[in-house]
Amino acid sequence: MECYYIRVPKNTGERTRKELIEIGAIDKRLKIKREDDCLLIPVLKLVEGYDTGIGDFEEVSIERSPAEILGFSPAYEQIGDIAIIDRHEPDARRVARVLLKQNRIKTVLQAETSVRGEYRTRSVSILAGEKRTETLYRENECRYLLDLSKVYFTPRLSTERMRIASRIRDGDTVVDMFAGVGPFSILIAKRFPGAHVYAIEKNPDAVRYLKENVKLNRVRNVEILEGDARDVVIGIKGADHVIMNLPHNSIEFLETAFGVLKNGGIIHLYAISHEDDLFDGILKRIEAAAGNSGLHIVALDKRVVRPYAPYQFNICIDFQVLSSQVI
Repeated sequence: MECYYIRVPKNTGERTRKELIEIGAIDKRLKIKREDDCLLIPVLKLVEGYDTGIGDFEEVSIERSPAEILGFSPAYEQIGDIAIIDRHEPDARRVARVLLKQNRIKTVLQAETSVRGEYRTRSVSILAGEKRTETLYRENECRYLLDLSKVYFTPRLSTERMRIASRIRDGDTVVDMFAGVGPFSILIAKRFPGAHVYAIEKNPDAVRYLKENVKLNRVRNVEILEGDARDVVIGIKGADHVIMNLPHNSIEFLETAFGVLKNGGIIHLYAISHEDDLFDGILKRIEAAAGNSGLHIVALDKRVVRPYAPYQFNICIDFQVLSSQVI
């Protein structure tokens, strides 16, 4: 498309682009071109004070979203270049065809079961695209290699993982009791090289990917422990933080968490609760478990992390654990 443009040096291009947007002069339908050491910025009208010309510019291709194409919002997650369609999606094959046309999606899976079993996995089937279930996922400046047929992973906790990491400080000892492929452990280790992170995981496949991801992200302060958290924490004492991201069963491991935590340390516990009682019921169970261990808790934060199922939510409660002797 032929239109007016202004020519500016590359080193002032971004500043000029913002100025043109502010005055409503830039033509957002067209792509900016590079020419030697200059940028040619398409404009809707002549702008005084600039080197101006007329030229042909390529139009910006606007990719329609799956919802715009389908006429409804499909239920799916994208992890790396793989999309997983919800097992309850009735028009899954049509959704898969549309998703495969998105630039970053190479494979479309459908979840066949809910997350279940000892290793917290779900069965998946390949609906379209490349015949694989392994992908590389990027989040918060970290990279995670994982196989979606062998481990469970959700990108919906990205903000939550960063929130927890922001509570850590260099020098802290952190115990990640259900580490999976490492999204909490590696993020913390990378942001705080002076921290020591114990990453505990029972699923052998997740452990294999956890080891790969530690290498991939070049972190040296993650100590991987394979096995049931109750068994492998022996010898760990004085932890500043314990992360308990096993929403259906975390409370069952509280005694173990209390045993590794220092007096005044903090536990980040994830659970599933009904909308009619988001926090109180879980807090009472935590308080009872603490009392049985001669401890006292102080709730620091209570958060709804995300919807989980109809009327149910994934929540997180951060609480400090203190010896009853200091109360």
